[in-house]
Amino acid sequence: MTGGASARPDDAWAQAKFAAALFAIDPLQSGVSLRAAPGPARDAWLALLRAYLPPDAPMRRAPLAIADDRLLGGLDLAATLRAGRPIAESGLLAQTHGGVLVLAMAERHSSATAARIVAALDAGRIDLARDGLAAQQDARIGVVALDEGQAEDERPPAALLDRLAIHLDLAETRPCACGQQEVTPQEILAARARLADVVTPHDGIAALVAIAARLGVDSLRAPLLALRVARAACALRGARVVEDVDLEMAARYVLAPRATCLPAPPEETAPDEAPDCSEREPDPAQDDNPGRDQQALEDVIIAAACAALPPDLLARLTAGQKSRAPAPRSGHSGAARVSPRRGRPLNTRRGALRDGRLSLIDTLRAAAPWQRLRRIESDAAPTLAVHVRSDDFRITRFREKRGTTAIFVVDASGSSALQRLAEVKGAIELMLADCYVRRDSVALIAFRGRQAEIVLPPTRSLARAKRLLAAMPGGGGTPLAHGLDLAATLADGVSRKGQTPLVALLTDGKANIDRAGAPGRARALEDALLAARRLRCAGHATLAIDSSPVTSGADAPTRKIADAMQARYLRLPFVDAARLSEAVRAVAIGP
Repeated sequence: MTGGASARPDDAWAQAKFAAALFAIDPLQSGVSLRAAPGPARDAWLALLRAYLPPDAPMRRAPLAIADDRLLGGLDLAATLRAGRPIAESGLLAQTHGGVLVLAMAERHSSATAARIVAALDAGRIDLARDGLAAQQDARIGVVALDEGQAEDERPPAALLDRLAIHLDLAETRPCACGQQEVTPQEILAARARLADVVTPHDGIAALVAIAARLGVDSLRAPLLALRVARAACALRGARVVEDVDLEMAARYVLAPRATCLPAPPEETAPDEAPDCSEREPDPAQDDNPGRDQQALEDVIIAAACAALPPDLLARLTAGQKSRAPAPRSGHSGAARVSPRRGRPLNTRRGALRDGRLSLIDTLRAAAPWQRLRRIESDAAPTLAVHVRSDDFRITRFREKRGTTAIFVVDASGSSALQRLAEVKGAIELMLADCYVRRDSVALIAFRGRQAEIVLPPTRSLARAKRLLAAMPGGGGTPLAHGLDLAATLADGVSRKGQTPLVALLTDGKANIDRAGAPGRARALEDALLAARRLRCAGHATLAIDSSPVTSGADAPTRKIADAMQARYLRLPFVDAARLSEAVRAVAIGP
């Protein structure tokens, strides 16, 4: 690899191995996002990285739901009780100083845990201020985030992902002994020693920044991380000056996985508008290498970046969609709230026993530093092993997942209402059949004639739903705005009760009754759009199902309503109960 040999790994496994070598050269305060299920490929990559790191560099594994005292350090309870004075113990971040922290199931780590790791990545140290301790510990680490997410939106926290230079996907990769020549640990060691002397030309830095902009990379860290990778690639080649091949590696590993749009082709300059280069004086401050064409350099590097884009990403970008999942909105299933009694343990806080469940270990941990003073002060109970006071009580907080209330808002007008309502009734019964385990509820709003009404209040009772739905009428005008207004009011009430509302609108969008109860399609559609925007402002999750058999495209009324609500749009002209319930469940489970 040294001696100026070109580094262009061809197959996926060779690229993954080369990424391990690049990361091992300059691992601290950077990282790798490794998207792969547990298996031979992931194990082989981690073993290769371990071989590339210095023998004395620690490589620690952080489990899912790691507690703060284990991650950051804190009071050594046993040692403190024995010594009668506070004894601190270092956490996993400090223990990994100078090495690599491997995050298991990184896509499930909380944003709070990610924030602590990110702080260590940024500062290279941790400020310990807990359990009566105040200390500062070195924590210059690199991070490998093991991403086992299945869906596109199952990713490690964005703040952490932004600081990880290389994003690898080994989902379809199998380890192979043949192919690209292995980089030896000795070559990594030599490159690491050479790294400080590597120089990057000004036009190379400018090219990385310009390419990040052309790929729609909005993070300012991405070009900086790309520069680090380019310097590592240069050092691995045995060179001192970053060249095009190094910039291509940086674009492939750092910028391409972050792309959110296809790069626009370079603008062609008309011959009659071309500047007269013969008369222009060169500017030494802006052009370090007059022999290089900046545009040609960017085109070469961006071609390498485009080659690294996965085919499905190209398809999504071509369709005009962003590669990133939309930001989570309040109102989606999976939203959680802090509970004093139920759910998954989150952390502990000082509190009274009536406020929740006592955390015995944390209570003892809070009391431990003061034992010597309390024994001196307390003559009444000198034989107590541990003196605990009310200020020491620590209460466990829990993260409780909220159930979902699916609110069906159904167009019950016109001649097709009877068939449509029958399918909605079937979908509600299908959802109620298995909602008990998820603590989900279902409600139904029907709009017809000149008003909307709650036919089925939020319920988990299948028998009650069947009884109320049996006599549900249909026919008349389409007061769509009334239906959406009532849905927004009901969703607000559901949210206040601690449930997560999901509004599923089923209509052909042909509103003809306005809010005042007067007929007229133009005014009715305008009122419906206003009501839809109210749902959007409230932040409720929404799904718009277009049941019209003839309309389609951006001009379809239901499409306009969906856009106003920022809802997912689904066209089901021949809706059936099973597909309808599947669509609602998909939105409830998804982002």
